[in-house]
Amino acid sequence: MAVYFLLAGGLGLLFLGGDWLVRGAVGLADKLAIPAIIIGLTIVALGTSAPELVISIDAAWQGFGGLAVGNVVGSNIANVLLVLGIPAMIAPIVSPKNDVKTTSFFLVGLTAMFMVMMWNGPIDWMDGLALVTCLVAFLGLQYYKIQIAKRGTAEAFEEEVDNVPTRGSMIAALMIGGLIALPIGAQVTVDAAVEIAKKWSVSEDVIGLTVVAIGTSLPELATGIMATRNQSSSVAIGNVIGSNLFNIAAIMGITTLVATVEAGSHIVSFDMWVMAAVTGFLLIVVLAGVTIGRLLGLLLTTAYLCYVVATVAM
Repeated sequence: MAVYFLLAGGLGLLFLGGDWLVRGAVGLADKLAIPAIIIGLTIVALGTSAPELVISIDAAWQGFGGLAVGNVVGSNIANVLLVLGIPAMIAPIVSPKNDVKTTSFFLVGLTAMFMVMMWNGPIDWMDGLALVTCLVAFLGLQYYKIQIAKRGTAEAFEEEVDNVPTRGSMIAALMIGGLIALPIGAQVTVDAAVEIAKKWSVSEDVIGLTVVAIGTSLPELATGIMATRNQSSSVAIGNVIGSNLFNIAAIMGITTLVATVEAGSHIVSFDMWVMAAVTGFLLIVVLAGVTIGRLLGLLLTTAYLCYVVATVAM
């Protein structure tokens, strides 16, 4: 019974941390006069990806390289289908007016590179170095965009969000609190979920691709729900694009600098192709300026449930 209380406590901490992080992030974008999408792509995405980094490195150190790869692949799938699907059923997610096409294409190219690495496997330190180099290039691109925004050539604050902090100390407190609460809440939730799954005799492979992947995506989900509730679509979409990019470039890159990992046959034959499909969908959303409404959100969530069922059945 105690494990169920831990699960509830972890979920509560996640949503509290998500609310703090969103309000702090939008407040920071307002204060710096830069588009909220850039904050979503960087600070928010990095903070919500922290659980994946901790779990992947720990798994690689313990010799469970497949779990580390499965965590990244599964999280990227969950980020698109669940983190956009569930919040969209609460409030429509509008594709940002700011230009995120370059970043979306960057994500598609990075995903293709990661798939080639998994196909050729194992993924070693040279692959990790290439991924980390891509991360540095991405951060350089975001820095350039910030400088452009500061010169007034891009739209700045554009979201209508309630209770946006204006004082620097409050913005810092909210963001730091959110960045601390999210990984702790995710870890408690994942630990509790794994224990519950074991009690129900679920295999470790399925736990890695589903329970752990969903658990480490909970910070993104909590942030996405709070962002849509606060009518901040830019943070919601930027969080997903940035998190998926960080998952591959930072988490897989840093993990493989620590230890060589290899994707299991299930991931190579099935899961990575699902990841490619949902990444392509994300690119279409950005290019076409699609608004993800309740119906599409329901379809995305249903698609994820079908993916889980297919994973368990295979």
